[in-house]
Order: sequence, then structure tokens, then C-alpha cells
Amino acid sequence: MYVTATLLPVFVQVALTFVVLFRLGAVRLAAIRAGGLVREEVVLDDRGWPPKVRQASNCFRNQFELPVLFYALVILALMTRQTSDFFHVLAWLFVLSRIVHAFVYVTSNHIGWRFGAFAFGALVLLAMWVMFALAILLAPALP
Repeated sequence: MYVTATLLPVFVQVALTFVVLFRLGAVRLAAIRAGGLVREEVVLDDRGWPPKVRQASNCFRNQFELPVLFYALVILALMTRQTSDFFHVLAWLFVLSRIVHAFVYVTSNHIGWRFGAFAFGALVLLAMWVMFALAILLAPALP
């Protein structure tokens, strides 16, 4: 039960990453079909793509920043049996913040809302790491 409850937010985060990837593919395909792209500019970096494509690309890239720390923490917490109901609540809050962040990123890209979602998620993840570290460091030593 706890393994499922711990991994469910991870599955949702992974699904979000794929949703953003498919969105990126769709906007890139639309830009290619619209024409006007210079192949030599788009194969090297994002600067040759239209803003909507760069927006989706940045959102996809962002799925491999903070979430990597989340994945590592969940694996370690499962291995050391340091999950709890509170850990699960925090995990869901982190994933929900990532969903909001991604939604804002690929729609309005309102910097205030986007930063708010990012900062909230970062603070939740920090709290999770601190909780985990304290549980490990303060655990009684085994003989």
C-alpha cells in the first residue's frame, strides 16, 4: 500500500513529462508545416524556432531539473522505508505544483504565476529532503 501511495505521484510526474513532450512535438510539427524555418538554425539550438516552440521546449527541459531531485528522494525514501502519509501529501503537492507550472509555461507563460508555482514546488521539495535527511540522521544506530 505504501509503495503504491509513494509511487503514484511519481507516475503522474512521469506522465506530465510525456504530455509536455507530446505538446513540444505538436508545436514543432506545426512550425515546420508553417514554413520559414532555417534548418541550420534549428538543429543547433532553440533560437531558430518560433517563441511558442521555445516555450514548449523550455517547459520540457524543466521537467528534468527539480523533478530529478524528487525522483531520487522517492527512491531513497522507499529503500530506507522513510515514507509516511505526510510524505505522500508533500509528494502530491510537489507534483501539483509541477502541473500548474507546466500549464502556465505552455499557455500564458505569465512569469509571476509560473515563478509562484516553481517556488512553491521547490520549497515543498526542500521540506521533503529536510524531513528525509533528519529521519535518517536522527534514527537510532543499529548494533
